[in-house]
Amino acid sequence: MTDIPTVPDRRLPEPAAMVTLIKPITWFPPMWAYLCGTVSSGVSPLSKPGLVILGMFLAGPVVCGMSQAANDWCDRHVDAINEPDRPIPSGRIPGRWGLYIALAMSLLSLLIGWQLGPWGFGATLLGVAAAWAYSAEPVRLKKSGWWGPGLVGLSYESLPWFTGAAVLSAGAPSIYVVVIALLYGIGAHGIMTLNDFKALEGDRKMGVNSLPVTMGPEKAAWVASIVMAVPQVVVITLLWLWDRPFHAAAVTAVLLAQFWAMSVMMRDPKGKAPWYNGVGVVLYVSGMMVSAFAIRSLGGGA
Repeated sequence: MTDIPTVPDRRLPEPAAMVTLIKPITWFPPMWAYLCGTVSSGVSPLSKPGLVILGMFLAGPVVCGMSQAANDWCDRHVDAINEPDRPIPSGRIPGRWGLYIALAMSLLSLLIGWQLGPWGFGATLLGVAAAWAYSAEPVRLKKSGWWGPGLVGLSYESLPWFTGAAVLSAGAPSIYVVVIALLYGIGAHGIMTLNDFKALEGDRKMGVNSLPVTMGPEKAAWVASIVMAVPQVVVITLLWLWDRPFHAAAVTAVLLAQFWAMSVMMRDPKGKAPWYNGVGVVLYVSGMMVSAFAIRSLGGGA
């Protein structure tokens, strides 16, 4: 495969471009999910602060950052058309340096994951594999509006949540942790679908079949909203059944606030999707932490 033409007088990456490549703004969701996992484990995060900090560093800057570098490398030909100012097509990261950075960070991920014990290392392996499966041919699940966002949602929310709980409890998390983490990961599919709105034109031209491309903005926004809401309704129901009425009421409140934000977004799905990703996602992740506190006394490690 032919590399993207680069600036001829640059042989080494520009340091600022390397930071841009790994997109710090994307680190928050997996770091937050890992923290939710530690809270839900039934073990005080303050009792093992080193594992909490190391795990959050692994989930955010390292694994998530690596996934962004891998995605930009695999998308370099697309970005050369749609976003030529990005680090790789602009030449600020020349030659194959984008690939080298992604591979080096993959190795660093595994080295750090090894320090978190067998559960942490196993989860890191899954995270690294998912990152490459999402972006790289021949798998490249990002081409699918169903499989791509689903994989990212589970990788950004369910996997780090499970990992945080497993690392802190030094064993398999409880069924309560597994179920709640899985539900929030499924709901995150909707968040990732809304994130695809910003690349609607480019995806349409390059054959990436995101839901906004295949369904149109209005239908995709409805699907995303339903996918986000239904798992939270299930979470609320489970918290009531598990005798956590105050936590269930709190998650209900943040879901009602999301319904209001969804109604605003529906007036102009394409234009308002970025706004919703700023407002609605904050509410969504707030419910995650409330749920983590709700289940921490229901049985942490198995």
